[in-house]
Amino acid sequence: MFLTISRTFKEALKNFTRNGWLSIATVSILTMSLFVVSVFFVVTLAVDDVLQNVQERVNISIYFKPDVTIEKINSVKADLEKFNEVRMVSYVSKEQALEDFKKNNANETVILQSLEEIGDNPLLASLAVKANSADQYQLIAEYISKSDFNSDVSRMNYGKNKDIIDKLNGIIAMIRKIGIGLGLLFTIISLLVTFNAIRITIYTHKNEVEIMRLVGASNSFIRLPFVFEGVIYGILSSVLSMIFLFIAIKAINIYIPSVTLVSNLMNIYSGNFWSLLGGQILLGSLLGIIGSLIAMRKYLKV
Repeated sequence: MFLTISRTFKEALKNFTRNGWLSIATVSILTMSLFVVSVFFVVTLAVDDVLQNVQERVNISIYFKPDVTIEKINSVKADLEKFNEVRMVSYVSKEQALEDFKKNNANETVILQSLEEIGDNPLLASLAVKANSADQYQLIAEYISKSDFNSDVSRMNYGKNKDIIDKLNGIIAMIRKIGIGLGLLFTIISLLVTFNAIRITIYTHKNEVEIMRLVGASNSFIRLPFVFEGVIYGILSSVLSMIFLFIAIKAINIYIPSVTLVSNLMNIYSGNFWSLLGGQILLGSLLGIIGSLIAMRKYLKV
């Protein structure tokens, strides 16, 4: 068995080198296909990462009217914590809100002077509600709006945060649709190119195949070199695709270093390197094998 695999693999390498420009064209198309798929995969992960960071900062802040007592606010807090959709509820006093406001606007002298002129603390006590996932904030906001304690609420900040989450979710959905569409397009092109490359290889070895059949070679022995040739196309294309992806991300990081989304790309590439490489080798080899099998089924009568 090992001897058979060894011989057929060596034959596949010979076929690959003999094909010359045909092999180069096939590997180029496969590389481009895998590169496009991997680019959209990495970008989608980067956008997902940004969305997760935004979601961690997002909450529903419920601001209570000045005359609402701390006991009433704690009662509302305990009520909200019973919700399955609620991950955490934090109480922010007027004093804490003022301190946080001053820290966040430490460089805004005009704002700080205005606070001093007002004298009293103009900020309200609030509850910061965090949901388990972004799509649950709407349900929580609706509950608050219809609750008995809504009359004690001055305002909620959910509307602005909802717009941010919806926009990011829309971007992710668009990237995924484009990635799937281009991935399918290049996959079809790759299959056609690989199919033609293997078909030409089979045609040029038609006499050798006939001789092998006459001397009693098994179907698997005849097929294996062409299958291995497809695997070689896939593996080489995968490695090249990973190299080009690294170069592309490096170049983007050099020329656009300040954008958070872009700066995450290299971290995602490094953190998912083996998964990306393994997935590309698997996909590339699969495309090569499928192209080989289609070509043999049509043109190789065994």
